[in-house]
Amino acid sequence: MIQQNKKYQSFETFINSSLYSQQDVEINMSYTYVGKIDASGLGSALANRTNLSNLAIDVSYDQIGDQGASDLGSAFKNCANVSNLTLNLTDNQIGNEGISNLCSGLANCTNLSNLTLYLRQNQIGEFGGLCLGSALANCTNLSNLKLYLSKNQIGDRGVSGLGSKLANCTNLSDLTLELIGSKIGDEGVQGLGSAFSNCTNLSNLKLLLSGNQIYAFGAQGLGSGLANCTNLLNLTLDLSVNQIGTLGASELGSALANCTNLSNLTLNLMYNQIGAIGALSLSSGLANCTKLLYLKLGLNFNEINESQQQWKVKNNCLKLKNLVVLQIQF
Repeated sequence: MIQQNKKYQSFETFINSSLYSQQDVEINMSYTYVGKIDASGLGSALANRTNLSNLAIDVSYDQIGDQGASDLGSAFKNCANVSNLTLNLTDNQIGNEGISNLCSGLANCTNLSNLTLYLRQNQIGEFGGLCLGSALANCTNLSNLKLYLSKNQIGDRGVSGLGSKLANCTNLSDLTLELIGSKIGDEGVQGLGSAFSNCTNLSNLKLLLSGNQIYAFGAQGLGSGLANCTNLLNLTLDLSVNQIGTLGASELGSALANCTNLSNLTLNLMYNQIGAIGALSLSSGLANCTKLLYLKLGLNFNEINESQQQWKVKNNCLKLKNLVVLQIQF
């Protein structure tokens, strides 16, 4: 008889459990300062559960460090049958060594279709980003991927390497990439844009890049890649607190004009010095997305202060005849 769902409060109770027929397992140890992980015991316990398809592990804020991440990586080598994995490792002092060993294990999870990784507020650098990309390249069955990598030091090379490997995940339809405050500049965001050129099956994309060092050139490269995602239906793009300027906003508008199937668009460009001319160019491009039903634009703190300027931007958006909801913040 198959046991459906079981929640555990420690790795020890999971390892010692004799319920081998479970399909769904959730291990929640957040804020418990777990210390050393029994990699061998955990790996064996996972291997014994041949019916396991859904696995969620939360060890956020536990100070597991590189050793703990490496132990988890060893255990995941026995997760070949898992199709849905959620792993929360937020704020754990994990660096490149830990993420590299974790990724070696994840690379064996070739049946994954849904993967959610919370890796915020660690010490992952460029090498870690490259390792993560290489691991994901083996997960060719992925259709839904959510990566939360904010407040690391992944940088341009790391995010470019990550993006280039995502191109191998040709079945991806839903992608969330959170890279807030990750020291990414034009080179890195251009690398992401190139990767998106190959992700032609994407229908839902959430890209959060606030608080980096992205200028007009980077916005142009990112836009060029997004222009190839012609199947996109839902797009959330947060470029707030960068410096894309007037030219970057204009290029972004021109690129998004090619995403003619978009029905929902949320675009946050707060604090980008785009000015009234940039906002007008952006809105002119968006007027070509004729299937848009929902449009939300964050344009505040961009020196678009005159009511006539704001009216012109809004008027361009109102040319979208199918639009149901329009929200613009100036």
